[in-house]
Amino acid sequence: VTGASFVVFNGALKTSSGFLAKSSIIEDGLMVQITPETMEGLRQALRDKKDFKITCGKTDTGDIKEYVDICWVENEEKTNKG
Repeated sequence: VTGASFVVFNGALKTSSGFLAKSSIIEDGLMVQITPETMEGLRQALRDKKDFKITCGKTDTGDIKEYVDICWVENEEKTNKG
């Protein structure tokens, strides 16, 4: 689990890159590089207020270990007030 001050979603990852998605820590935030198709799915999930999971790693590797989960919560008292 990684805490971040901000998240950047970059929808320009090419499917020919060999990655499902890539995540990188940048300063005190997180950048997630995703394909345009995944970006459209993320946008729709945000509109519908639905949870969304992004699987990161190479497409040809069955050993995927990293996920970016976007989760909606009921109780906002535990979230960052800033």
